[in-house]
Amino acid sequence: MVPARSPSIAILLSVAGALVTEAAFPSRSLWPLAPLGIAFLLLALRGAGVGCALLYGWLWGAVFFLVHLWWAVEAAGYAPWALLGIFEGLFIGVFAASWVIARRGLHGRPVLLTGAAAALWVAIEALRGVVPFGGMPWGGLAFSQTTGPLLRLAALGGEPLVSGVVVLMGGALALALVHLRRWRIGRASAAVLTAVVLALVGLLVPVDTRPEAGSLRVGAVQGNVPGPGLDAFAVRRDVLERHVMGTRALLDQVEQGELDVVLWPENSTDIDPRVDAAAGRLIDSAATDVGAPILVGGQRYGEDYRYNEAILWEAGRGQVDVYAKQHPAPFAEYIPLRNIARMVTDAVDLVSIDMLPGEEVGIIELDSPRLERVVDLAVGICFEVAYAGLIRDAVLAGGELLVIPTNNSSFGYTQESSQQLAMSVFRAVEHGRATVQISTVGISGVIAPNGVIIDSGGLFTAEQFVANLPLRTSLTLATRLGSWPTIAAGALAVLVLGVGIVGRAGREETDDRRGSRR
Repeated sequence: MVPARSPSIAILLSVAGALVTEAAFPSRSLWPLAPLGIAFLLLALRGAGVGCALLYGWLWGAVFFLVHLWWAVEAAGYAPWALLGIFEGLFIGVFAASWVIARRGLHGRPVLLTGAAAALWVAIEALRGVVPFGGMPWGGLAFSQTTGPLLRLAALGGEPLVSGVVVLMGGALALALVHLRRWRIGRASAAVLTAVVLALVGLLVPVDTRPEAGSLRVGAVQGNVPGPGLDAFAVRRDVLERHVMGTRALLDQVEQGELDVVLWPENSTDIDPRVDAAAGRLIDSAATDVGAPILVGGQRYGEDYRYNEAILWEAGRGQVDVYAKQHPAPFAEYIPLRNIARMVTDAVDLVSIDMLPGEEVGIIELDSPRLERVVDLAVGICFEVAYAGLIRDAVLAGGELLVIPTNNSSFGYTQESSQQLAMSVFRAVEHGRATVQISTVGISGVIAPNGVIIDSGGLFTAEQFVANLPLRTSLTLATRLGSWPTIAAGALAVLVLGVGIVGRAGREETDDRRGSRR
């Protein structure tokens, strides 16, 4: 690739690439733009040194994340949003600098260099999903492809494969633009054709949606809240009563006893029904009226701690099973470095009691009299849907259907809800499981194992859903492989970095010899 004409062009390409890539994500969902945005970033890095690459990559990342994570303003304010976007952008800067180093050892090998870009990107995404404080997987390239043909590749290799293919497509498009600039029409056409073939290869992957262990008749209730914002749950009993009324409204679609289970969202009751008798009676009456147990989103409080839980509640028995969220959200459900965080925003004090992580895999055991057996529901609460390992663990533990209870009220009318629904769509295909994302305020969705959204609701509306969902027990290749694709990408990333470092050292030694001969 020829050197960029000037830093100003590189900066323009970086900013444009970030904006183009973000438009591939919900709610715009223009999936072909993701590889184009990656192509712009790679073009910005032409001829750049490590320092400039770090700057251009960081700029791309900062612009992308500041737009993509705009919803953080609603929940936390401008300062935390800006810090989050700026910090997450550093990971893209590290990718860009690493790719420039690798390029020194793969000079003149565009195909290998494009593969190196894919491996490095997947490795950086994996790192971003782990550090700091458990990571922030939001904005992974794979989640931009839930309306396109690459989604089916999720069943083969999960996020690493889909994100990697997006970068490969971006590398092919970058090569096409370089060739086109030099009027190499044949080579440009071949590069574009490569990108198109990569985009369509997912259509060859079969995705089965048939029931393997019967079907579950599910009701789900989006109860709504008094209004958007952090104060939406100030009247906690009002929110509980809305979900009770929504449960009774299910009887407009089904007869009493027809449902196997009713799903409520996260925070559907912030009054612990195991402690508050009145709250317990409300949930008991709703379960009795509909004739089915209810999976309730609640909180359990201790003196100086709390748990975020999904509670399976049966009429007359109360709690019969429970799952506690394993990955509380930092700076939202617990505050690390509280004294330092308070210097950025006093909103941290709204989280007065830190949430502790649960220690059990996300499985709820539902005893189904109709099926005459126990059905294992794989549960991930709210942001846990973004963490591939948590959902995979639940599927491997026997989960036959995915349930994602969530509460999006703090994010107002931003794109956060649609971004999260896309993640649930991805997980459905990745594991071959029907999935229900049920939110207090939306966007809720019922998703088939092939990623098709069967039913969905709006934002800040009260809605009910009824669906007959297939129960599946077979494991996709992605589920079986688990973290191995990420490990392979990481090993390849280390290898190409090593080749780049050795290649640079070799050239410097050659230059020194030439200089000594003079």
